[in-house]
Amino acid sequence: MEKYNSIWDMYQKKGMSRRSFIKACTAMAAMLGIAPSMLSEVVEAAEKRLPVVVWLHGHECTGCSEAFIRSGAPMASDVVLNMIALEYDDTLAAASGQPFEEHLQEIIKAYDGQYILAVEGAVPALADSGYCMVGGHAFINQLKEAAAHCAAIINYGSCSAWGGIQAARPNPTQSTGVPNIIGDKPIINVPGCPPIPEVMTGVIAHYAMFGKLPPVDNEGRPKQFFGNRLHDTCYRRPFFDAGLFAEDFNDKGAKAGWCLYKLGCRGPETYSSCGNLRWWNGLSYPVQSGASCIGCTNKNFWDEDPLYERIPDVPGISSLGLGNIDTVGGIALGAMAVGIAGHAATSAIQKKKRDAAEAKKSSERKDG
Repeated sequence: MEKYNSIWDMYQKKGMSRRSFIKACTAMAAMLGIAPSMLSEVVEAAEKRLPVVVWLHGHECTGCSEAFIRSGAPMASDVVLNMIALEYDDTLAAASGQPFEEHLQEIIKAYDGQYILAVEGAVPALADSGYCMVGGHAFINQLKEAAAHCAAIINYGSCSAWGGIQAARPNPTQSTGVPNIIGDKPIINVPGCPPIPEVMTGVIAHYAMFGKLPPVDNEGRPKQFFGNRLHDTCYRRPFFDAGLFAEDFNDKGAKAGWCLYKLGCRGPETYSSCGNLRWWNGLSYPVQSGASCIGCTNKNFWDEDPLYERIPDVPGISSLGLGNIDTVGGIALGAMAVGIAGHAATSAIQKKKRDAAEAKKSSERKDG
């Protein structure tokens, strides 16, 4: 079922040297943020058998797969062909129909408790709803069966992690995220609409190397990619600190690269690597291209309308948990919102003082 037994096996069969293999392991360690002192562990992991992956698709637009195949480091082709054994993915597979569904059953039995289950798309909670059918069966049943026999689950995209746009009000399909359906397996969430390609491949590459999921935060997201707020890594941050805000997407401030906070940017509340990794091999990301961040890695972000107006100054941002966590979480959210608003107000006051000082100097020069 597998083309190669391990990454090292692949290098040997291609006639590549041990030196080339070590260089590749070094590059992979750097991409994953692994210390050079752990290189020997990376090499050892790369000599182990390739992990088997089953990739399911629920309620979705397939945007996450579109992002995945555009990863540049590592390339998706390297991941799929050389780092994992992708045994089932009805979007990328050449096979289809009943034989392909039978192959899935064979994989579940042959690798019981050993394979990684990747999920893309939300889950309609009612088995008899008919909203999402795969091979004539409700997707929720396919998910439960595959999850019961997997080693761990990777949720790709905000749909499988939180429910995504399918779960937006009024949610007629009763769609939800995988963690609300499956609770007895190790799960890692890779949210985004879609996620950054290198984040997707980086997570699966980490598992391929070490045989375990990377460390996660309190939302189940990999810390290495979701450890910082977009606001803290944004190149427009100096304009925020200086109190320089675009008031309209077409004004001179927007064209000059000023902060988009007043135009609804969710950067201050959104944890992601957009400002670091960017998209399409580091080319750009929404804020750099002139659009405010809509917080697509947050829970319930589709219901946080209007998306292009300033974030409220009082608690009310459900993407950070309002209505989903206890009162303590709501108080923490309020403190954060007040802090953001206070920072913005202070920056605006500082700008007014500078403007007044410059006007005074200009007047004195004219009088002199």
